[in-house]
Amino acid sequence: MRESRGQEGKATPGAAGGLPVVRADAGGIDAGSTEHWVCCPPKPDGSANVRRFGTTTVELERIAGWLAAEGVKSVAVESTGVYWIPLYELLESRGIEVVLVNARQLRHVPGRKSDMADCQWLQTLHACGLLRGSFRPAGPICALRALMRECANLMEERTRAVRRMQKALDQMNVQVHRAVSDVTGATGMGIIRAIVAGERDPLALAGMRDKRCQKSAAEFAEHLRGTWREEHLFNLAMNLELHDKLAEMIETYGTKIAGLMEALVPEDRRDGGPPQHPNPTKARTIERGGDQSLRQTLWRMSGVDLTRIDGVNVGVAGVALAEIGPDLSAFPTENHFSSWLRLAPNRPVSGGKVLKKKRNAAGATRLANALRQAACSLQRSKTALGGQFRRLARRKGYSVAVFAMARKLAILIYRMLRHGQDYIDEGLAAYEERFRQRRLHNLASTANEMGYQIIPIPVAA
Repeated sequence: MRESRGQEGKATPGAAGGLPVVRADAGGIDAGSTEHWVCCPPKPDGSANVRRFGTTTVELERIAGWLAAEGVKSVAVESTGVYWIPLYELLESRGIEVVLVNARQLRHVPGRKSDMADCQWLQTLHACGLLRGSFRPAGPICALRALMRECANLMEERTRAVRRMQKALDQMNVQVHRAVSDVTGATGMGIIRAIVAGERDPLALAGMRDKRCQKSAAEFAEHLRGTWREEHLFNLAMNLELHDKLAEMIETYGTKIAGLMEALVPEDRRDGGPPQHPNPTKARTIERGGDQSLRQTLWRMSGVDLTRIDGVNVGVAGVALAEIGPDLSAFPTENHFSSWLRLAPNRPVSGGKVLKKKRNAAGATRLANALRQAACSLQRSKTALGGQFRRLARRKGYSVAVFAMARKLAILIYRMLRHGQDYIDEGLAAYEERFRQRRLHNLASTANEMGYQIIPIPVAA
């Protein structure tokens, strides 16, 4: 532990500004990759109380000990990359409140930019209550989130392996993707494995197709005649091996994630199950996809069934609970929640005029991306949400409809998790009728303002 030299007698930046101190036990830490700068409340003579530490575990322990000795109960940590995570977790385990601060909040502070000055500004602003902490769920949810994110990364890698396999097949003019609708299905993967094993006869490969396939054996075999060049076969075999290894790892992750979810289930819901799904078609889809057990675990974990919301499947519900957890008390209102997800419109105003109209899509979270994908599935849905999507798409465009419906889904998830409010689909016909009545009301109001009256005229069928 090394105390920074040349700091005795120097006042903390901003201390002479006369800002009221609301937390005298506040500290500030500028986290880095090789060193951490820590600032505690000023000394009795007003001089700075700053020390520099390393980033090893022993140094982190010393940081925690020094903060406790100085009476610091809340500390602001600037988020830089992932270097703050070990320090955050250690201080949190010691009972010190950690406020994770975005580095953008310190971009325009006066004075020269340095790590030593940053930690002092963090301490000063945090003591005056001018810093806002970022949302971070509880420890068990963070562990679940870390595994879910890595599992999602492995799924993306497996998808890239599939694309490389299809590229190798195309280079050999083996058009498996034209013979079957899904290369990763049972028929497609069976043909690929047979090719890697040495099978070259198109008729023999066509004999592996599913009995429900509409193409005849001759038509099927016509797409499976290739050049069989050695380099492309080798690439196909290597990517198939990578695909199988990633699939094995994803299955292992799934087992670990299921165990963590079961550990988060309260005692009063360990033996229960979710109520019957109101949508029979969606219930059958969940059954066929093998997601019923995961749906049951998610219900036990949160106490609500997020899949009742149209467009939200088991995967989206799992991402939601892994990213934010079942407790949303950190967000006072649904508007705060949608703003955190970057699903709120960004309308900067100056002098009463909007400067630039654009959506605030910067820094979108994984949950926001999942909600956008769920919103896209509403395009052909015969539900109230589907009708709202199509109406917005006609008036504002497809991209605006996706953004707006993603925010709508986020609000519905917030209401279910925060207030226990159940989602009930009013139906497409009821939504269209409600929208029609609103249009009639608006037309009648406009006609009355102009001195006219609307009289309905029956139209023969």
